Amino acid sequence: METKEKSEELHKKLKILAAGDIHGDTSLAEKLAQRAEKEKVDLVILCGDITMAEQSTDNLIGPFVKRKEKVLLIPGNHETVATADFLSQLYGIKNLHGYSVRYKDVGIFGCGGANIGLFQLEEDEIYGLLKKGFEKIKYLNKKIMATHVHPSGSKMEKFTEVFPGSSGVRKAIEKFNPDILLCSHVHEAEGIEEKIGNTKVINVGKKGKIIEI
Repeated sequence: METKEKSEELHKKLKILAAGDIHGDTSLAEKLAQRAEKEKVDLVILCGDITMAEQSTDNLIGPFVKRKEKVLLIPGNHETVATADFLSQLYGIKNLHGYSVRYKDVGIFGCGGANIGLFQLEEDEIYGLLKKGFEKIKYLNKKIMATHVHPSGSKMEKFTEVFPGSSGVRKAIEKFNPDILLCSHVHEAEGIEEKIGNTKVINVGKKGKIIEI
């Protein structure tokens, strides 16, 4: 039987700092890590474009790990999945690309890359990787989906003529109904929030967003 303390711990809200598009800015990584510590978050999620075209991976994850923050990441269109794997192995953190994790009673699944750029994926690949992650945590009541690219037909598309939204991400929202989608990619749409069906879609941007679920 669950003790009262265990039950309370499990059902306490999960507090997350989510950010994306750091683009190799080590001072920004340090600021975000300081914020994570100050806000006492349970988890940090980095939604891709951590590097600037893979020029350097130094001091982008270290500031978080130094403060003993739990970190999840996905690659963006500025780094390959190999680079995301390298960072996850180097720092002992989790690359969510095609995978999922459970924290408390929340399932988190993700897919990095985009439909353009260094790490380009076809739309059916994006959907397939999200489906693979979702299958492992679909039994949980609360679900967060993390992608780099935004969904097609979203407000974020109106902020850019360069970056098309992803029909694969859109299909995953419609099929899996996550509570929240965290994405970045379109810098001009940073901080934009909208609802697609029952899913709250948030462009977390480089300044980051605190989310509680």
